[in-house]
Amino acid sequence: MSTEAIAVEKPKRNYNVLFGLTLLALLVLLWILLSVTTTSFASANNIANLLRQGSMIAIMAVGQTFVIITGGIDLSVGAVVGFATVVVAMMINAGFPIWLAILVTLLVGVPIGMFHGFGIVKMGLPPFIITLATLTSLRGIGLLMTNGNSININSDTFTAFSRNSFIGIPNLFWMVILVGIPAYIFLHHSRWGRYLFSVGSNAEASRLSGVNVQRTIYMAYTLSGLCAAFVGVLLAARIGIGNPTQAEGWELQAIASSVIGGTSLFGAVGSVHGPLLGAFILATINNGANLLNVNSFWQRIITGALIIIIVYFDGLRRRGK
Repeated sequence: MSTEAIAVEKPKRNYNVLFGLTLLALLVLLWILLSVTTTSFASANNIANLLRQGSMIAIMAVGQTFVIITGGIDLSVGAVVGFATVVVAMMINAGFPIWLAILVTLLVGVPIGMFHGFGIVKMGLPPFIITLATLTSLRGIGLLMTNGNSININSDTFTAFSRNSFIGIPNLFWMVILVGIPAYIFLHHSRWGRYLFSVGSNAEASRLSGVNVQRTIYMAYTLSGLCAAFVGVLLAARIGIGNPTQAEGWELQAIASSVIGGTSLFGAVGSVHGPLLGAFILATINNGANLLNVNSFWQRIITGALIIIIVYFDGLRRRGK
């Protein structure tokens, strides 16, 4: 690696570390303030509930981050989650082993992501359009499969997982760690991760440098679909039903978590730890607002304001380069 490349990489890493520490400090401050201003925030039950609430959005945000780094967007992830709850519920109720039902459901996310890649690189469709079409279609397919009804999952073994804890930490939060560690290694310590940043920075320059841009885009959307399908399994385990209308609007929460976590909507800037912290910041704001009896409409306003502020400063940072 050239001296110039090292010089560019070092400030980017310093920025990611500094921004991550800022997000962590904000999260800690929110927890302290809510512990002081409410009587139940710091209770074990509420903290466990908050971690469960934030965990599924956090995993979706990681997958969304891979896509946004390339300069794209995936609006289908909420619909993929809902569709996955239907698939895993139908398979478990049909008598398939739980491990097989989970595996097949996870694999459902792969062709969905590859379809998005195909639409973008072969058909020339904007990411917004192809993923929006999938969002609408998957909801409809799921409703056809269930005749518009919910499917009650008849396996206590499957549903018990999401409600249990290990060494006092909810199992769903352990799933964040299970996803977060390999995602961090992939994004920050592998050539494939570097390719994502390269494509988001300048796709044509990346192609001329020997990067397979089309394969990289396929990979980003496939990983996003896989993360969404995994969240679908976790959601089905938590609520005990399969319903294609579940997770409506979660795609926006995943995008918001990623952006609040420092991922640039312009591409080429992002991390794994940022979106994870962003997801739990949003979960904390929503949880605290509920405990303080703040109108739920204000929660949406606060989230929107955070996105505007962060994207604005990201634009200033880019212009200051």
